[in-house]
Amino acid sequence: MEQYGFDVEGMACTGCEQNVTNAASGVEGVHRVEADHETGAVEVTAEADTEESVRDSIHDAGYEVVA
Repeated sequence: MEQYGFDVEGMACTGCEQNVTNAASGVEGVHRVEADHETGAVEVTAEADTEESVRDSIHDAGYEVVA
């Protein structure tokens, strides 16, 4: 199990947090996602080799992963 974080731009409200959480949670192997629209932080706990898929999923949901 790995833990990693992203800085995400474009989250403006709790609805955005939920959109990002749903997008990341839809990736196979993801166990936990916490998103905070005020800081832009997204923390993920997942199986190894999921980080790029989570990044892509967040991007596809309309948000920019900046770090």
